[in-house]
Amino acid sequence: MSDDTMAPPPTPQPTSDAASAPEGLRDRRTVLRCAAMAALVGASAPILAACGGGDDTAGGGTSSAPATGTSSAPTTGTSSAPTSGTSSAPPSSASGGTVLGPVSDVPVGGGKIFTDAKVVVTQPAAGQFKGFSAVCTHQGNPVGSIEGGQIVCPFHGSHFSISDGSPTSGPAQRPLPAINVAVEGSNIVQSA
Repeated sequence: MSDDTMAPPPTPQPTSDAASAPEGLRDRRTVLRCAAMAALVGASAPILAACGGGDDTAGGGTSSAPATGTSSAPTTGTSSAPTSGTSSAPPSSASGGTVLGPVSDVPVGGGKIFTDAKVVVTQPAAGQFKGFSAVCTHQGNPVGSIEGGQIVCPFHGSHFSISDGSPTSGPAQRPLPAINVAVEGSNIVQSA
């Protein structure tokens, strides 16, 4: 007899990756996969519970989630409840415009950048207020300051006139677009 006939028959090789791994690794992989699945299922349970809401009018049920006073859902109608805290919406004026800030923030011969509204308000002469976009016409970067009677974009050095928003130096070729502003009481208001 030859040595070939004495050898035990070859054992069939499994085809899956997990099954072809050594016994210790297969167990470890299984445990890690199960742990990952459990974490995913466990993490989604509170999210799914939060989606349950209190819309169950047929069963007379109520939501078990505590009320927090905030909602991301749009609401309709009006509420007489007082509001507290900060609001992401800018305050409105009596005329329906957006209050940018107090007149006292805008010096004569200078201006103020209202970054949230993306508006520059200047006062070239006493009592004369002008509004311009705070976005540079060169490459769309925000302007950074008002210096020496000019609105300055710090990114590429464009300068604009506080009187009419026209470019005075730098690479910008177009003026800053005008924004309608007005004085209401002691505030500067952006109007539509």
